[in-house]
Amino acid sequence: MRRIIAHRPRHLALALLGSLMLSGPLRAANLPDLGDASEATLTRQAERTLGEQTMRSLQASGALLDDPEVNAYLDSLGRRLLQADPSLAGQPFDFFAVESSELNAFALPGGHVGVHTGLILATQSESELASVMAHEIAHVTQHHIARQIAGQSGAQLASMAALGAAILAAATGNGQVAMAAVTGATAANLQSQINYTREHESEADRIGFQLLTGAGFDPRAMASFFDRLQKATRLVDGNVPSYLRTHPLTHERIAEAEDRAFNLSYKQVRDSDEYHFVRALLRSYEGEPREAVALLDKALAEGRTQNARATRYGLTAALLRAGDFKRADKELAVVERGGPHPMVEALAGQILLQSGRLPEARKRYESALQRFPDHLQLVYDYPRTLIRLHDEAAAARFTESRLLTRPQDPTLHRLAAEAFAALGQQTRSHVHQGEFEAARGNTQAAIEQYRIALRSADGSERDLTIADARLRELQAQQRELRKDGRDGGKDPSGGRLHSFTPR
Repeated sequence: MRRIIAHRPRHLALALLGSLMLSGPLRAANLPDLGDASEATLTRQAERTLGEQTMRSLQASGALLDDPEVNAYLDSLGRRLLQADPSLAGQPFDFFAVESSELNAFALPGGHVGVHTGLILATQSESELASVMAHEIAHVTQHHIARQIAGQSGAQLASMAALGAAILAAATGNGQVAMAAVTGATAANLQSQINYTREHESEADRIGFQLLTGAGFDPRAMASFFDRLQKATRLVDGNVPSYLRTHPLTHERIAEAEDRAFNLSYKQVRDSDEYHFVRALLRSYEGEPREAVALLDKALAEGRTQNARATRYGLTAALLRAGDFKRADKELAVVERGGPHPMVEALAGQILLQSGRLPEARKRYESALQRFPDHLQLVYDYPRTLIRLHDEAAAARFTESRLLTRPQDPTLHRLAAEAFAALGQQTRSHVHQGEFEAARGNTQAAIEQYRIALRSADGSERDLTIADARLRELQAQQRELRKDGRDGGKDPSGGRLHSFTPR
């Protein structure tokens, strides 16, 4: 909810990397062995590194939605799917939202799964959304991109940077920006070849379907969304993304999805409150603030809503975005009648915080954190409130206590850096700023922050010893990055830190 108030998503033209639908009742263990030639060309560690490289490029493009509520929900949904297969325990996965109105989702090497906000809004049930994510998870677990790369000649695999650019180009459907970052020939040659084959799609369908049903979702959701996606594609045939044109959604795949669901017993699955709240939150971002308020008001007045409480939650968020604090308070009171919920608590705190009622906001956050101690929006907004109240010491203590369990959380490191800077503790401030940069993949910027930390005069001997060891570790990482032809020194945000200040 960091960007709940004044952020309207930029509709980026990102195309689908991996088809959106699932099918197949077979367990992964019963699938034919397709071999693992990919390991000889791209090791699992290299695959993870390649995914991180591509993620940094996506971050640089401004495509990622900076919203803890939406991203935390996608992560929770993804984890539920992963738990359906015990063999996936311990495998690294990262689920995130992309600011785009397109009905797309994609998987990157190393476990990064992106879902477009347009797709979240287009689904009509949580099971439909889960079906898309399960399919993308299967692309990751079966290492489909690595297999495609393994089929290319060694001469084409010139550098990790070229591979990252090729995958980014395939994901965005626009190779120009990606190719500008590297020598274009190699990346351009690879771009057209890093696509999932029919065999890979079938495999992802089968495994994804098993994850979907194993996690307790509606097995019919895959077929229903598949059918609707095909109809939508026909309606906009002239503007279909290139990936969809080369990977058509066929009647055969719909039929297979329906057959698999037909063989299972009917099961009515209730959508979670979080699913409805997140969709309503995304609705509150659409258009100008007053437009969003009017649309949500109309939906409630006409009864066009799957979940009236969630729609009113979205209306409250839109009112907050419009700066109408008085009416936001009124609508929030109605939402609260439905019982306690962490997203409602976070929204209440935001109303108090942004309307300048800081002492009330602090009390609300402290009470909410006792009930929902791990809800990220609350965890992030509480120290921001403390900093606004000039209680930086409390903010520093809180962020460092949470970093014990989330040591690579960039937001917490950024808040800790701000708190320690205000306290005049420059060594600690620069250490946390360095970890903020490192967590975002900005190796050179992290090194510079640690160098400044070591030059600061206020650090204890222990602080300086730890900082020196971390600096050496980062320098070693940078040398490895450069060996692979990856710079690792540019700030993917372009020097722009995500600000809490409403626009």
